Formats: sequence, structure tokens, C-alpha cells
Amino acid sequence: MDWSEHISPDAADIAHMAKEAIAGLPQPYRAAAAEVTLRVEDFAPEPILDEMRIADAFDLTGLYDGIPLIEKSVMDQPDGPDTIWLFRRPILDEWAARGDVALGDLVAHVFVHELAHHFGWSDEDIARIDRWWE
Repeated sequence: MDWSEHISPDAADIAHMAKEAIAGLPQPYRAAAAEVTLRVEDFAPEPILDEMRIADAFDLTGLYDGIPLIEKSVMDQPDGPDTIWLFRRPILDEWAARGDVALGDLVAHVFVHELAHHFGWSDEDIARIDRWWE
């Protein structure tokens, strides 16, 4: 295949795929999921990698930054909105390495995994909601 006419998906494409994943969520979660801020960057910023002690930026595909709903209190003074970060280049790298999953499915999986932190879902909850491996 001649790849000279193809470009990789940009941040807007990845964001669109993540937002499409919201439609696949069970009804009680759709509206709340849509309220979470979504940021797509090529890689995690260095301070985040340093804080998480991650040496290789390709090892982090997504991140939830916020206070999970099950832990929120009216007394909380948040620094900013609850945010899900998706890191485009590590996602594309994982997608290429796997070769067995559609990119939209992988983006949805990473997004839902980070959304699980927001909702306070258990691994069992995630497995019921995100059956991307099927």
C-alpha cells in the first residue's frame, strides 16, 4: 500500500472517537460522561510523567484528572474540571502494535477505562460496560 497519501488521525479525530464512545454507555452514565472535559495531546506532559514515575511517554495512553464522583463532597474546592486526557501517539503506537483492533475501539477502551476512575467503577463494572475485546 502506498502510504504517501495517508496521514495519521489528529487530535480532533481521536476526540471524535472518544465522544462517540459516550453513545455506547448505559443511559445513566451518558450525560455525566459528556460533562467530563476531554483533552487530547500527543504525549503526557513531562510533569505528569515525572509525578507518575513513567520513564517512557509511550507507556501512558490515558489519564483521569479529578475527584471521582463517589468521593466528591460539597466541601471540595476543585482546582479545575474533571478531565480525561488521551495521548494520541501512545494510542496510535499501541494500535499499530496490536494489529487486531479497530482504532475507534481502542480509543473507546482507553476513554472508558479513564471514565471508570471518574465514576468509581470496579474492574467488574468496566468489564460489563466495555466489552471491547469481543
